[in-house]
Amino acid sequence: MSKIKNLFVTPLYHAALSELGKPVDIEELANSCWSIAEDDEAGQDWCEENGYPGYTSYASLTDLGWRFPIFADLIKVLDAHVAAFVESLDFDLGDKEIKLEDLWINILPEGGTHSNHIHPHSVISGTTYISMPDGTSAIKFEDPRLSRMMAAPPRKKSVKEELKQFIYVKPNVGDVLLWESWLRHEVPMNMAEDDRISVSFNYSWG
Repeated sequence: MSKIKNLFVTPLYHAALSELGKPVDIEELANSCWSIAEDDEAGQDWCEENGYPGYTSYASLTDLGWRFPIFADLIKVLDAHVAAFVESLDFDLGDKEIKLEDLWINILPEGGTHSNHIHPHSVISGTTYISMPDGTSAIKFEDPRLSRMMAAPPRKKSVKEELKQFIYVKPNVGDVLLWESWLRHEVPMNMAEDDRISVSFNYSWG
């Protein structure tokens, strides 16, 4: 009898922050993001020089958890979610551990996008969502086999999710998404009038 099985998987972890650890005050987190964005002149300059829409602290602030207690609380909760995800992946970590490498704020205004990319020097990457106004963009994940499909025909409109070439995931405020850092992803254009706010992060092995 013939049999078809899936040989490889692309795991995506999706949960509410509140499922693990001490609850994080999302409103306080949002206010802190705005306060930091307004005061971070180095970050504002970097965004302007690099044509980045809105604001990111990616290139300017590396110690949010030390500067602001609300981010220290967030990191503790993220650590718990990442630990749960890592356990499901069956990594052999040896005498090393998966630990936070960096964490940054993203504020994406109407019309802003973040082009497709990977995080090559990390193991686990992710984002937690602080403000997702109606009409704002989901995150878009790309099938890692896409560049090797070459002469393959297109999929039917009724294609099963696991066979789609792109998957769009629209999380709720207070959710966290985690994925392995090799997975290419992007944020399509924000079509909402209000800003889309998130906090992204990388975890490394060491």
